[in-house]
Amino acid sequence: MQEIKNLDNLVDIRNISVDPGLSKDARIAEYLRQIKDPYHYKCANIAITSHYPKDGPTIEECLHGLLA
Repeated sequence: MQEIKNLDNLVDIRNISVDPGLSKDARIAEYLRQIKDPYHYKCANIAITSHYPKDGPTIEECLHGLLA
C-alpha cells in the first residue's frame, strides 16, 4: 500500500459540504470536485486511503451487513 507522506496535500473531508437540494448526479459531481481524490483524503490529522476489490461486495451489501 502506498504511504501518504504529506497531509497538507490531502483534502479534509470535514470541510466537504454538498447541497442536498441538488440532483443525485450533481451531488456526486460536487463531492468529487471538492474531495479531488476520493481514494485519498484526510480527517483531521489522519490520512484515509480507500480501495475496493473488483470482485468484492457492493456498498449496499456492506451496509446491509452492518444494519441487519
